[in-house]
Amino acid sequence: MANVVVVGAQWGDEGKGKIVDWLSVEADVVVRYQGGHNAGHTLVINGVTYKLSLLPSGIVRPGKLSVIGNGVVVDPRHLVKEIAGLREKGIAISRENLRIAENAPLILSLHGELDALRENAAAPDAKIGTTKRGIGPAYEDKVGRRAIRVMDLADLSTLDGKIARLLNHHNALRRGLGLEEIKPEAIRAELEEVAPHILPYMDRTWSLLDDLRRAGKRILFEGAQGALLDIDHGTYPFVTSSNTVAPNAATGAGLGPKAIGYVLGIAKAYTTRVGEGPFPTELTDETGRAIGERGREFGTVTGRARRCGWFDAVLVRQTVKTSGIDGIALTKLDIFDGFETIKVCVGYKLDGDVIDYLPASQAAQARVEPIYETIEGWREPTGGARSWAQLPAQAIKYVRRVEELIQAPVALLSTSPERDDTILMHNPFQD
Repeated sequence: MANVVVVGAQWGDEGKGKIVDWLSVEADVVVRYQGGHNAGHTLVINGVTYKLSLLPSGIVRPGKLSVIGNGVVVDPRHLVKEIAGLREKGIAISRENLRIAENAPLILSLHGELDALRENAAAPDAKIGTTKRGIGPAYEDKVGRRAIRVMDLADLSTLDGKIARLLNHHNALRRGLGLEEIKPEAIRAELEEVAPHILPYMDRTWSLLDDLRRAGKRILFEGAQGALLDIDHGTYPFVTSSNTVAPNAATGAGLGPKAIGYVLGIAKAYTTRVGEGPFPTELTDETGRAIGERGREFGTVTGRARRCGWFDAVLVRQTVKTSGIDGIALTKLDIFDGFETIKVCVGYKLDGDVIDYLPASQAAQARVEPIYETIEGWREPTGGARSWAQLPAQAIKYVRRVEELIQAPVALLSTSPERDDTILMHNPFQD
């Protein structure tokens, strides 16, 4: 049985939450391995909608262990609120079904404040599109070796020195911005307040996961943002602050690379993006607005409207390679029901040359022009289909052409937000 990594193959918001929930029936453990509460997953189960942004999607399924790995930056105040919100909907959360890595860094109030100050002060052409939730500054402190981590909450006597080291950096920044310095007592009070709510879930998760893996338990690794937001392989600098590609599942969970058996990429039948940055196939016309309205393209966490465009096979093929994707779960095919024709980007033009990749240069990314192939649409509905036989012939042709262009098979096809409206071609856990 393969342990499975689920990774977004575009810029995020591909429908990972539903797919993870669908796969979690066969999984014993669901692990978040990167990101923070800046990306959300929406699950629809028996007509009830759950919006998660930090907790793994397995938390809403009885009998599953959810783990927040060391690669995640944890906002403890948000986590407390998210847990409380799920409990109000009848979801039981305890140490039995939730563990948090002892070495996961914490997001503090000063991180969110700094994030917002930077983004708000940036010139329009310099904005990154951050959610202003402190993710970037928290990762900066992790790399700068001044982060306060979950384990530090267990020994409050050691906090003073760690807070002093943290504030040596942040207060220097604040002085430069003309802001009032933060007093150590304020940070200590913040940490003392959240400690009793977080410590019951703390664990040495790398060891726990290794024990579970050796015992034959099936582990599902859940990514947050899409691979095109990866700090190394994404559309830099319009990216997130962590490695979102599938190989980071091992690092962000504390396991070796051989713990990963199958990588499932999630891609929409079209393309969306939130925030700033290049988007070669973006549609700013009526077609783009229609896709957004039919697909209900608004961010789970921020509520921001997503930019919409045609499916970009060049980008997905690139993420297939950088994430080592074995198969694709294609979502929201039903949004194209009734379209007379559908376009797919099969290449780019850059300064008169034809290329089959997205350049790493920000300037070049802004200049690429999509080369489209037009595919005949279908009038019959695909929404709610649960087998190949229920799909129109042209819809099947569209899926097959996507497979050819991205050089990866479609393992799953999602035809609505409902969990059971899924067509399985290949079960990742069977490898």
